Amino acid sequence: MFNIQDVLLDTFKKLIDQFAEFIGNFIPAIILLVVGYFVAKLIGNLLRKGLEKAGLDKLGETLNKIDIVKKIGEIKLSAVISKTVYYFILLVFVTASTQKLGMKVLTDMVASMVALIPKLIAAAIMLTVGVLIADALKNMIINICRSLKIDSGKLLGSIIFFFFLIIATIAALKQAGIETSLLESSFNIIIGGIIMGFAIGYGIASRDILSNILSSFYSKNKFKEGQTIAVDGVKGEIISLDTTSLTLRTDSTQTIIPLSILQNKKVEIFE
Repeated sequence: MFNIQDVLLDTFKKLIDQFAEFIGNFIPAIILLVVGYFVAKLIGNLLRKGLEKAGLDKLGETLNKIDIVKKIGEIKLSAVISKTVYYFILLVFVTASTQKLGMKVLTDMVASMVALIPKLIAAAIMLTVGVLIADALKNMIINICRSLKIDSGKLLGSIIFFFFLIIATIAALKQAGIETSLLESSFNIIIGGIIMGFAIGYGIASRDILSNILSSFYSKNKFKEGQTIAVDGVKGEIISLDTTSLTLRTDSTQTIIPLSILQNKKVEIFE
C-alpha cells in the first residue's frame, strides 16, 4: 500500500516549485516588456523627428496628390516608418519575454511576426515606387496626348496607371511571401482578353478616326490656319485645324472637312 500522505505532499511540493519557477521567470519577463516598450517608444519618436527634419514627408505629399491615394487617406511617411520600427522593436522584446516564460508556441508565433515585418517593409517600398512610376507614366501619356490634341489622353493615362499599379501590387505581394501564381495567370488572361477586345472593337469602330489622325501627321506641315484652300469644290479660309479635321470659313457658312479627304482629293492652295 502506498502512502497517500506522501503522494499528496510530493504533488503539492512540485506545484509549489513550478509556481515559484514561473514567478521567478514572470518578473523578468514583465521587466523585459516594460523596458522594450520604453526603448521602442524612444527610438520610434527619435526616428520620426529625424525623418521629418530630413524632409521625407515631402515624398508623402507627392503620394497624397495621386487620386487613388486620396481615396485611401492621407499618408505621412515619417509616422508610418517610425510606427513600423516601434512595433518591430516591441515584438523583439515580446519574443524574449515569451522565451523567458517558456511559452514555445507563443514564442514561435511572435518570432514569425518579427520575421515578416522586414518583408512587409520591402513590399511597401516596392509598392510605393510602383505607384510613383505608374503616376509619372500616366501624366506623361496625358501630356503627350494633349500636345497631339488627342481627346482620349486621360483615359489612356488611367489605363496605363492601373496596369502598372497591378504589376507593382503583384510584385509587392510576392515580396511579402504571398503566393501570387494564380493571381498572375488570371491577370495575364484578363489583360490579354482586354487588349484583344479593345484592339478589335476600337479598330472597327474608329478606323475613320484613326485614318484622320494618321492624315494629320502628313498634313500638319502643309496646312495652317489663315490659308485659303479649295477641297473637293469647297473653297474657304482655314480657321481651325485639329487631329481629325479642319474647318473652312466660306462666304456664309463653315465647313468641317475630315483630314483623310486631303490624302485622296485634289487640294488647291491659294497664296
